[in-house]
Amino acid sequence: MSLFKDIREFVAIPRLLSLRLSPDGSRLVSVVQSLDPDGKSYGTSIWEVPAEPGGEAVRLTRSAKGETGAEFTPDGDLLFVSRRPDPTVKDQPEDEVPALWLLPAKGGEARRVAERPGGIGAVRTGGATVVYSADVLPGEASSEAERRKARKDAGISAILHEGYPIRFWDHDLGPGRTRLFAAGLPALAEPRDLTPDPGGALLEASFAVTPDGSTVVTTWAVPLPTGGVRFELVAIDVATAERRVLVSDPESDVSGLVTVSPDGRRVACRLMRRGTQDRPVEYTLWIGRLDAEAGGADGGQASTADLLASDVAWAPDSGSLYATADDHGRRPIFKVGLTGEYERLTPPDGAYQALCPSPDGRGLYALRSSPDAPPVPVRIDLASGEIVELPSPAPKIEIPGTLTEVSAVADDGVEIRGWLALPAGASADNPAPLLLWVHGGPVASWNDWMWRWNPWIMAEHGYAVLMPDPCLSTGYGQEMIERGWGDWGPRTHADLMAVTDACVARPDIDGGRTGMMGGSFGGYMANWIAGHTDRFRAIVTHASLWNLEQFAGTTDDAEYWEREFGPVGTDLYRTLSPHHWLGEITTPMLVIHGDKDYRVPIGEALRLWWDLRRSSVPSKFLYFPDENHWILKPGNAVAWYETVLAFLGQHVLGEDWKRPESVA
Repeated sequence: MSLFKDIREFVAIPRLLSLRLSPDGSRLVSVVQSLDPDGKSYGTSIWEVPAEPGGEAVRLTRSAKGETGAEFTPDGDLLFVSRRPDPTVKDQPEDEVPALWLLPAKGGEARRVAERPGGIGAVRTGGATVVYSADVLPGEASSEAERRKARKDAGISAILHEGYPIRFWDHDLGPGRTRLFAAGLPALAEPRDLTPDPGGALLEASFAVTPDGSTVVTTWAVPLPTGGVRFELVAIDVATAERRVLVSDPESDVSGLVTVSPDGRRVACRLMRRGTQDRPVEYTLWIGRLDAEAGGADGGQASTADLLASDVAWAPDSGSLYATADDHGRRPIFKVGLTGEYERLTPPDGAYQALCPSPDGRGLYALRSSPDAPPVPVRIDLASGEIVELPSPAPKIEIPGTLTEVSAVADDGVEIRGWLALPAGASADNPAPLLLWVHGGPVASWNDWMWRWNPWIMAEHGYAVLMPDPCLSTGYGQEMIERGWGDWGPRTHADLMAVTDACVARPDIDGGRTGMMGGSFGGYMANWIAGHTDRFRAIVTHASLWNLEQFAGTTDDAEYWEREFGPVGTDLYRTLSPHHWLGEITTPMLVIHGDKDYRVPIGEALRLWWDLRRSSVPSKFLYFPDENHWILKPGNAVAWYETVLAFLGQHVLGEDWKRPESVA
């Protein structure tokens, strides 16, 4: 049976999550996610991938708790984070927190090398220095373990907040705060606290260590008097914990991708110009000197234009960087110079991530994928441009259809392009029903393989799936984002209808049987479309925005929202909130939401569901008490796909409703 026909077979496919190259370029490892033996959850393990064609990938770690965060030391030993129990310690707690482990390059068993009462998070290395993040309670470090136990034994879960934010995506913040610790190889004994009493400064920090291990460069959140935060870039001296500011701009935030050049002289990061009601966000790749003070006249600073980088790695000679960035439905690799100029290195296809330049400067390792192929490891010859696929820990997948590119001209003359996934056998004699899928973001693009929203499952069930990039999409220049800024509903709707019209005019598409689906911003557009056209037979709205005034103050990042739409009560809320068009909705709707979604809180779905019920709109509500903005658990993913297919089957295909077994 096809992997896409039986959803249980699909969710069991192993998935590559990362790629790391050893300092000498001889070893390549990947973290792989796969279904646990009980079939109820996913686990992770580390595999070694041959650095040249030939051979087979070899599994390096195996435990019930899994392993993540693979990082090499200068000597080639492998560091990773795991909740696995330490076999050398008796009477360990059942709720083991993540600790840092080391797997020797020369063979032997992995051993635990660092631990914290609140667990260890991200890990980075530089020279003989290892820096890791950890969740730490305020107060004396020597008594933290006892205080955590006392809190648990007393049944206390309360958190007293004195700042904002209090939640992030899918988890509560506090009572502990993230700190950075540094320790020396090989023993990692007596770690030094580099950030005592940081408050919330290291919220979701992106950090790197200089090659000599003397300095940590990290994002740093600064509280604002209006309740929000802005993000700077700081350098922390490992020996003294002294902190100095490298990038501080009230109009921009440092939004990640922090990396230091191999010669230790320069640093790069991604900057996001803050959006306002009149000006959209704008992303650039910032490059500057590590020894320069923030705002200095001789900082040697540069930034790119129209390059929204999603991954960055320095060339071995420190004279340039490699970056991946969205580009017309793809995500190629670019070479970026120190003055901000850039050129594309890879052909105009594929989506790349996890860049690993070889130390000899001749090659570049990466994961390559596309909307019709999951990630695989590849090696790129920088002289010839040849791309060679390497043996993968994950199996090859044959998709049940074909991927083609489509486009249409919107009413303002702008070309709108997208992907169309066609099922096998679609033709003029056998036209396929069409599903319009709208991506989230909204500053995003359909350019990669998707595990959570996979169009090939729909293609296996006979649907064609249209995945367009309307206004606000990335990879088409800043002007494409500007077209939709402050005009979410009307402008995006016009773009989507133009490309939908072009597709239903195709002889291999059945324009009389169409449905529409969207998640997050795509869910907002699902709700908007429901109130502005009845052309679709069914609409699926996932993690969607419904009442913008309600949403504005309950999302986990209310400040970002207010910058774009203004204070609650201004005209944009009235003009763009889908709930004002409730009375126009007649299309059957499937509402989907996770209770742990803090980016688009569950209140949006609860209000939408009640509004649809009181308005007698044919509707169903698929509710996940234990999921967040995404549906991640294998069993819940099965329930998601089966319910969506059953709902579409009833309303788009005219089949009898049959409640899926997964939600029976």
